[in-house]
Amino acid sequence: MRTGFLDAVALLTRLPVRQAGGDGADLARAAVWFPVVGALLGGALVGTGLLLVAWAGLPVPVAVLLVVSLEQLATGALHLDGLADLADASGGADRQARLRIMKDHATGVYGTAAVVLALLLEGALLVELVPTADPGAAGMTSAVLLGAAAWSLSRAAMLPVALALPYAREDGTGRAVVDGLARRHTLLAWVAPVVLCVLLGWTGAAMLGGALAAALLVGAHAGRTLGGATGDVLGATAQVALLASLLGAVATP
Repeated sequence: MRTGFLDAVALLTRLPVRQAGGDGADLARAAVWFPVVGALLGGALVGTGLLLVAWAGLPVPVAVLLVVSLEQLATGALHLDGLADLADASGGADRQARLRIMKDHATGVYGTAAVVLALLLEGALLVELVPTADPGAAGMTSAVLLGAAAWSLSRAAMLPVALALPYAREDGTGRAVVDGLARRHTLLAWVAPVVLCVLLGWTGAAMLGGALAAALLVGAHAGRTLGGATGDVLGATAQVALLASLLGAVATP
């Protein structure tokens, strides 16, 4: 259990944790912990934003900019990279051309636009969700819970895509997860985000619906244009699901 959690931390963040697992089954078992790692990350990020506003006195937009920057440092912009590659691949004429574009380390116009828009949207949504004044203990708890749910959902959203689609390449960084993942791993992984959403009531339901819709849309797009999933597809799914869940939270009265 501890090994699976540490493997998930090593895969999803840039924290100095040594990856213990090796084969595909180990990485697939680590995927059960993806939403837990996401929940810890999201709760910490939103909690940091609250402290910067309530205790350090920073304006909300400044605090949010620092939080989003901290997120990219902590994750190595892993999911933004996947989003950029998937967006660039949309310019390919056929499946092989799209897969070749996704392997290219250079980022094109589509990828750059996707990253910029994703960061702007994430920042704008967080500005709406972070209170402008000290919300008190109950308000801080609610905001941290919302952050934990959003980031947990984003990591959980990768798993149905990995389970439903074959791996699109002969090899790659995401193959171990896609090939080794079983239905029980996916079901177990979704326990944490669903519990968090239940605690948030209708807001949680909207966030859950947004994350599931994002997984469905990105998965369908990847299946149609690439013939399967890759590590970049899973990263893009996580990023789009994060935005969709935050949008669901903002849209809830």
